[in-house]
Amino acid sequence: MENTVKQIALYGKGGIGKSTVSSNVSAALSKSGEQVMQVGCDPKRDSIATLCGKLMPTILGRIGEAKKVTEEMLTSVVFQGFNGVLGCESGGPKPGMGCAGKGVNLALQLLDQFQIFEKYGVTFVLFDVLGDVVCGGFAQPMRSGYAREIYLVTCEEALTLFQVNNIIKAAHKLAGMGADVGIAGIIDNM
Repeated sequence: MENTVKQIALYGKGGIGKSTVSSNVSAALSKSGEQVMQVGCDPKRDSIATLCGKLMPTILGRIGEAKKVTEEMLTSVVFQGFNGVLGCESGGPKPGMGCAGKGVNLALQLLDQFQIFEKYGVTFVLFDVLGDVVCGGFAQPMRSGYAREIYLVTCEEALTLFQVNNIIKAAHKLAGMGADVGIAGIIDNM
């Protein structure tokens, strides 16, 4: 995927405040003139709730309802929130019923396939990614060139630091395998 827009990912342990930080960054970028899209890569589907004022339907949820994946189906789950920030949620399977990482991977592939970022004139994409488990699906934003820059949201708690260390290891390993990705910064959400 050729990066024609600025694309970053925020990773961190669940509950650390990634979605709040992501929403604030998206809002600030929109205020500075960027056309922003925030993509929630977490089955909880709470990434864009702050921007939109409530939980919104997801890509995987809509796929489950549809007989066929179409551009219209995909655009039906792109929502406009605070100051024109666009957002969508990958969603995920019911607990115990599937792999959320595969769902994230599918959602990103569909956004790419239907050129959603280009069609909406997006200049900045922010991926809000669950970082508790750095499996292949949750690593997709850094592994497949969707986001070259990774920002880690952390605090001083031992488990959080453990997860951040795992994400750093994953980014380092993927970079060693040829992925164009690196850790660009750490956000201390105290």
